[in-house]
Formats: sequence, structure tokens, C-alpha cells
Amino acid sequence: MRYGDGGGVGRQGRARREQVRLRAARMFADGMSGAQVAAALEVSTKSAYAWRRAWLRGGEHALASRGAPGPDPVLSAELVAKLVRKLDEGPAAAGWDVDQRWTLARVRTLIGRMFHITVSIATVAEILHRAGFTPQQPVQRAAERDEAAIEHWRRHQWPAVKGSRAGWARGSASSTSQV
Repeated sequence: MRYGDGGGVGRQGRARREQVRLRAARMFADGMSGAQVAAALEVSTKSAYAWRRAWLRGGEHALASRGAPGPDPVLSAELVAKLVRKLDEGPAAAGWDVDQRWTLARVRTLIGRMFHITVSIATVAEILHRAGFTPQQPVQRAAERDEAAIEHWRRHQWPAVKGSRAGWARGSASSTSQV
């Protein structure tokens, strides 16, 4: 299906597309042909004719959105909210006191402990993404890091090591050049 506004696969995109299909159903009820509906709604004639066939079989209900494609989520919204609350308590509260980082493997184990289901690492990533989490890379800096010494080196020693481009030989690197 081609939509003039670019479509979309999110909840709002599905709702917008459903509204287009329902407008098409009203146009069919008014006696418009598939080609006229396609031109008016800026969709392909193939889509308009498919909608017309569905509308003739089942009315407007046949053009309603069927929801997101693919399988249903593994965890319901309530279970995801419960998981997020547990994640907010931190890894130490869940039994990991060596370091304070959540990894996908740890979250997978936590899901197994809390809900008695086994999920893949990819499913854990998808659940966390739906819950609003983003992947993070921890910033690891040496405990002995001396910011003042680093700034001094950058300001006073690096220019001497780097040198100046003005001292380089100018000209062509070509072996056939006369210069």
C-alpha cells in the first residue's frame, strides 16, 4: 500500500492508515469506484480495489486495523512495568553485587526468576526498548587519571610532538611532475 503521507508502522501510523481505509469505505458507500477513491485518497488503485473487495465482504469492520504485525509481546504491559520497577532497584537488589550494571544476560535471568519464562537475548533487548531503555556504553576511566596533567600535556607538549605542516615539502608526489 502506498500512502501519500508516507505511512508509518507505529501505533499512530496504523491509526492514520485505518482512518484512510474507513474514509474509503464511506466513499464506496457513496458509489465511488476504486479508481476514484484511489485518486481522492492518494493511494494505489490496487489498494483501493482490495479495500473495496474487503468492504463488500465485511463492511467497515473488514477495513479496521488488525493491530501490530507479528506475534503478541511475550510480557504484558503490567509485567513490563513490574520488571522496570525491579530494574530501577539496581542489580544489587537482584543479587548481583560484583558490579552495578544491567546486562541483557542479567535481565534475561531476572525475567526467568520473576515470571518463570525463558526468553532470548533479542527478546530481552526488544522488551527493554519498548520500556524506553537505550543501550549504554559505560564510561570507564582510570582512578589515577589526572585531568590537570592531561590538559598541560595537550597544551604544551603535543604541539611540539605534532610539528607544523608549514615545514613539510610542498609540491606534487607524482613521479611525472616537472615541479
